[in-house]
Amino acid sequence: MTASRIALVTGANQGLGRALVEELVARMAPHDRILLSGRDPSRVRAAAEAVGAEGRVLDVRDGAAIEALAAELGEVDIVFSNATARMSPQADPADEVDAVAETSNLATSHILRAFAPRLRPGGRLIVVASALGTLDQLDERVAGRFADAAGENLAAVDALVADWRQAVHDGRAEAEGYGTWLNIPSKVAQVAAVRAVARERRAVDLAAGRLVMALCPGLIDTDASRPWFEDFSQAQTPAEAASWPVELALSDRFDPAFYGELVQFGRVLPWRSGPVEGDPRHDLVARTTRTRSAAR
Repeated sequence: MTASRIALVTGANQGLGRALVEELVARMAPHDRILLSGRDPSRVRAAAEAVGAEGRVLDVRDGAAIEALAAELGEVDIVFSNATARMSPQADPADEVDAVAETSNLATSHILRAFAPRLRPGGRLIVVASALGTLDQLDERVAGRFADAAGENLAAVDALVADWRQAVHDGRAEAEGYGTWLNIPSKVAQVAAVRAVARERRAVDLAAGRLVMALCPGLIDTDASRPWFEDFSQAQTPAEAASWPVELALSDRFDPAFYGELVQFGRVLPWRSGPVEGDPRHDLVARTTRTRSAAR
């Protein structure tokens, strides 16, 4: 019998996270371990029982808990860092920025620190982000700062997230170029974190067949997406959105160009320019931005 593989999905009680777990359960071997994780014990238990996975309570805002789980598992084969904080178009950014920064950004850094060194040869660590995570979505006054942080290390990315977070609380975020929509600097920072880790690990990881990357899953019809869009005629179900990422996670090979990048449907989204005009992904980003502006 081949050795059991270990897969972990965070934020997996519902939506894309749960669909990723379901797809992994369907495609991995019965003796493999597939961990469905989330914060709420009852929801974790119910979801894990429903999909046939191993439930694990994990609050990704707790860096020590992430490190403890990584140490317990020892080595892993697949990690989908999928947890995120829900946002509302009508909310005051200052009321939501702490949850967003801690759940999406600091958690991403903790996951990368804890699990990237524990990936087995051939392993995959995929951070679920967005097409909004490219530098062209930011004001030029801060885009360069995110690029510089990505070129340094995770500590630099975390420090910039802390500055953005404080700027939102101080009411100076818009004046300094961070904007008012939390999702853009948050997603850019997620991709910056992936790039910072990839810059340090690229040679050794590629030699061992490991992949660390950010993922844009595309528009998905979920409760979290509903407040932001009017037209869901082209949206995917969570199951549809999970199919290609799981195929990539389980594949023996991947395009080395994916390493350290933001990838959607098998294509790299350029870090500095994002989707080009005329690309359906560009139109999706534009519609999302207009929705946020209209809600202000």
